[in-house]
Amino acid sequence: MKAFIKVMKALSDPNRVKIIKMLQHKMMCVCEMQEALQVAQPTVSKHLRLLEDAGLVNSQKDGIWVNYHLADGSASPYVAAILGNLRHWLEDDPEVSVLVERLPMIRREDVCRK
Repeated sequence: MKAFIKVMKALSDPNRVKIIKMLQHKMMCVCEMQEALQVAQPTVSKHLRLLEDAGLVNSQKDGIWVNYHLADGSASPYVAAILGNLRHWLEDDPEVSVLVERLPMIRREDVCRK
């Protein structure tokens, strides 16, 4: 039951759900997520740490970047089920729609060097 509760708690914050929804569309770094969510970098990092601990998100270092992407769900049936369902859930939510529309305009080359 602990693994299930960990996944559910990780998704109990609207910004963490928004991060998941953004990562469904593209791999992102912290500064891109910061720009999209309009929150401080430490806040985004804390959210990512919780999502990573729950097995929902993975990271990969690529030169100066740390890229975050959705986990494949193979480590947990709860993660696999939730990520599979979240692909379809909230697609028509106004907050999610606005975020997803802005994603193509958020480029790390522009926002990470501010």
